[in-house]
Amino acid sequence: MSGLVFVVSGPGGVGKSTVVGELMKRDAELWLSRSWTTRERRPGEADDAYNFVTRAEFEANIDAGGFLEWTNFLGNYYGTPIPAAPAGKDIVLEIEVDGASQIKKQHPNAVLIFVLPPSREEQRERLMVRGDDERKVDQRLRKAEEEEPVGIALADHVIVNQTIDKTIADMLGIIAGARRAASL
Repeated sequence: MSGLVFVVSGPGGVGKSTVVGELMKRDAELWLSRSWTTRERRPGEADDAYNFVTRAEFEANIDAGGFLEWTNFLGNYYGTPIPAAPAGKDIVLEIEVDGASQIKKQHPNAVLIFVLPPSREEQRERLMVRGDDERKVDQRLRKAEEEEPVGIALADHVIVNQTIDKTIADMLGIIAGARRAASL
């Protein structure tokens, strides 16, 4: 992979997709690697939120060595296909904590940004608003309790997503700093 690699990670319901969507609008030098998943699309979720594939398609891509990282998360596969970013673009990966760990091992210079919710109550509300049922919300909140200490320890930067504007400003600052450091 050429260019810098920025990994945006965090538990479900922290706003990763919203944050990454805004980053892509504000920085033309970023390229988003679209993850694959076997989970069902949520009501109202954009068609391009993921490459939604069958379990057989996903497993065939695993067998073919087609993923940079992949994991089984709460019964569904999620994975990042080997990215082919356009020349001159830095890569953004929006992935789970397990995937972030895999990326850091393979690419130690990747910049890991771990996003936290402002509170567990706010995280619950965000999960409910996006259409997850109560059982899934409870599973994701329990998983968040496990993921957060790992993600914080792994991350180069930790951001609490209080407001989208502050979170984006913080991330753009991190990206600018990484680019300056890489150009030295």
